[in-house]
This record gives sequence, structure tokens and C-alpha cells, in this order.
Amino acid sequence: MIETFEDLEVWRVCRELRRDLSALIRRFPPEERFRLADQILRASRSVTNNIAEGFGRYHFQENIRFCRQSRGSLYELMDHLSVAYDEGYIEESEFGAYRLRILDAIKLLNGYIRYLRARKSALEGRRANQQITNQRVTNNEVSHALPQEA
Repeated sequence: MIETFEDLEVWRVCRELRRDLSALIRRFPPEERFRLADQILRASRSVTNNIAEGFGRYHFQENIRFCRQSRGSLYELMDHLSVAYDEGYIEESEFGAYRLRILDAIKLLNGYIRYLRARKSALEGRRANQQITNQRVTNNEVSHALPQEA
């Protein structure tokens, strides 16, 4: 049962990615500390932060919006890692492994977004049915209140 954002598989996977990236950037040269390393750290934190914040919003559309932000940050991370590879800070195999992990996280996040959309649609469908039912009850009450012809 999912009670908090910490129970979401996508958040857990992204958290592990964030931890590993945090360790990775410690190997970067000192001149990158406030440049590329900081950008990677911020983007990786943004991924999990937005998943958590969206979960706390309680409205499906808002949650979806925050998940889209997370997805954007995952793509941003992929670009930052390509820069790290191009600059020689990480090996090609390491870049490839992180790229696959990011793509897997994006797939999980897309699945979560699809789930949220389905829940939103189902809720909207129930609300529409309830409105129709309420309208029928109101119309029936009005017709019973009118004088009947004999």
C-alpha cells in the first residue's frame, strides 16, 4: 500500500540514482565543483523533490505536472552526463550505464504519469455520472411537485 511518496518505486529508484550521482561528482576536478557538479546535484535532487511535492498535492493534475518536471530533470541529467563524458570526467561505459538507469527511471515515471491520468479520468467519470444522477433526481422531484392533470 502506498502511504507516502517514499513508497513509490519511481521515487526509490530516483533516490538511488541521486545518491550514486552524488558520489560520482566527488571525482570531478575542483574547477567543476560549482559548475557541472553542482548542476548534476541540483538536477538529481529536483527529480526526487518534484515527485515528493507532486504526491503531496492530492490533485491528480498537479501531481502529473510535478512528475513532468521530474522527467525534464532526468533528461537534463542525461545531458549533464554527456558533458561529463565529453570532458573526460567519466568513461564511456559509466556514461552508458547511467544513461540506461536514467532511461529506466523515465519509463517508471511515465508509467506513474499514465496511472495518475487513468485515476483522474476514472474520478472525472464518476463525478459526471453523479451529476447525471443528481440531475435526474432533481428533474424527477420537479415533475412530482407539478400539479398532475386528471
